[in-house]
Amino acid sequence: MSLSDALAGRCIGVPESRQLDLFADMLDKRGARIVRCPLVDIRDAPDPAPIRAWVDGVLAPGLTDMIWLTGEGVRRIDAFVQAIDAATAERFWAAQARARQITRGPKPVRELKSLGISRDVAATEPTSAGVIAALAGEDLTGRRVGVQLYGTEPNQPLRDALEAAGATVQPVAPYIYADDAEDDAVAGFIDQIVAGVIDAVAFTSSPQVKRLFKVARKTERGEALTRALAERCVAAVGPLVADTLAAHDVTVDLMPESSYFMKPLVRALTDHFAPSEPAS
Repeated sequence: MSLSDALAGRCIGVPESRQLDLFADMLDKRGARIVRCPLVDIRDAPDPAPIRAWVDGVLAPGLTDMIWLTGEGVRRIDAFVQAIDAATAERFWAAQARARQITRGPKPVRELKSLGISRDVAATEPTSAGVIAALAGEDLTGRRVGVQLYGTEPNQPLRDALEAAGATVQPVAPYIYADDAEDDAVAGFIDQIVAGVIDAVAFTSSPQVKRLFKVARKTERGEALTRALAERCVAAVGPLVADTLAAHDVTVDLMPESSYFMKPLVRALTDHFAPSEPAS
């Protein structure tokens, strides 16, 4: 079996994501037919004032620790400081380099590396609970800890854990999930899952899952979607997405074992659908 026909005859549902084109292209090259769905749109936070105030706080008095939860957050913050001016951007990342850098997963590590910033502490698993576990037992009294949030989710468990350890928490939300558009397209995507047109659905972020079920409930397709996904192959890029699916009573069939990126997810789908070798 060649790479170009590894997924021949299979229809893969791809919820829209930041890396949609790359992911869909990798599946397409393996012969899959792709069904795209515009589930999540990521946009800059509508009010720049809180972000500017947070940036000023990083510049002076500065942070002792910085927690990055997403690669998207690193990119958005970099774009924000670059838009102020090059000198501010240079001072900002110099200040970050003096702080201890803590990351939830591999994506912020990759983005920080491109900016010349090294990770100091990795979460024990790529979740907020993993960040909490990595810092468990530390006395954070007197430490100013920056926390990059994803979307408008306040991540109260992480904040509570940091404050309980004595830290002063400085959160920043550099982007929002704008997910109220194109409900008809999402409903159509759900119909294709329910009708059995789609062989597998590959989820790459938790907001995709939440949006899909939000529209399903809104359009009275919730129970039908849950039943249909039980009969389809459900793939998740990592444990956070898998946990979100589990919270919606969906069992994950495929997930990369350790490297939570698009390529390992494509390999998992390819291995799952590859025809069995005939017995010798």
